[in-house]
Amino acid sequence: MKKRSALIVAPGRGTYNKDELGYLRRYHPHQRGMFDRFDEQRVAKGQTTLKDLDGADRFSLATMTRGDNASALIYACAYADFTSISEAFEIVAVSGNSMGWYIALACAGALSADDGFRLVNTMGTLMQESLIGGQMIYPFVDEEWRPIPGKREALLAMTRTIPGLELSIDLGGMIVFGGDEEALEAAEHALEPVGGRFPMRLANHAAFHTRMQNPVAERGRRELSLALFDQPAIPLVDGRGHAWFPKATDVEALYKYTLGHQVVEPYNFSASVKNAVREFAPDVIIVLGPGTTLGGSVAQSLIQIDWRGLSSKQAFIDRQAEDPLVLSMGMPAQRMVVTPNQ
Repeated sequence: MKKRSALIVAPGRGTYNKDELGYLRRYHPHQRGMFDRFDEQRVAKGQTTLKDLDGADRFSLATMTRGDNASALIYACAYADFTSISEAFEIVAVSGNSMGWYIALACAGALSADDGFRLVNTMGTLMQESLIGGQMIYPFVDEEWRPIPGKREALLAMTRTIPGLELSIDLGGMIVFGGDEEALEAAEHALEPVGGRFPMRLANHAAFHTRMQNPVAERGRRELSLALFDQPAIPLVDGRGHAWFPKATDVEALYKYTLGHQVVEPYNFSASVKNAVREFAPDVIIVLGPGTTLGGSVAQSLIQIDWRGLSSKQAFIDRQAEDPLVLSMGMPAQRMVVTPNQ
């Protein structure tokens, strides 16, 4: 049987929530040895282990959404998901959203599993210790996920008129702003409420991917060595939409991007998805767990380029019901397609 080609998309912060509690125990009990190695790194830093976090009796928002805890949990879930993908799929490229870039590096082989965890745990801890600024999210699409003419441009214009407000992530049909408290409050007052949800502050999130994170990037470069990085074995697509290819990657440039541009400049997840599907033409897109929200952002990005006739939310829903293009491993039914023996 011919393999289906797949683009892998790794999730970022905010994807391990109440419904995901117990994810490691539920889906990956056979990976206990790998998780124990990750926990050795946690113990050495005096941090709560993955075993105790994932095995808690109840979900604690205050504890599990902290950068030092959430990053580690999400990496462990996502990387373990990656290793369980059926051989029926040929992985043609790997990308990720925000922190998901670090996960993508490990999945593609540019970092070992343990060094990928070291990167994620270090940067998540540094972010939490500094907790510089915050993030807020707001949509520029209508109910059918089609861009509202001029809306995105108007949102970006706010970053030029409100001091301290910056673009953080271009996330499908949404803009994620980063900034200090004064800037985020000004933006909240300027934005019209949408659907009783937006503008939405993201709890325990710093102003990722903005110039405010320069101190974090500098500390990251001091603590994480170029020696951790290697040539990817699978093509990588970064937060600019740029592809890094096996045997053709400048490893030092990859290191500098990861602990420089990726930390302090806007992350264009939409460009990452669009360029990846154009470059590699995958049959399907597999979104690693945990969580179920990133699939919507992937779909919104695809709708913007009318990929394979996806022109609206309803068109996406119809296609998913007939022959899914996006397979989210955080959704049990779709997970069974990706890992039928799990």
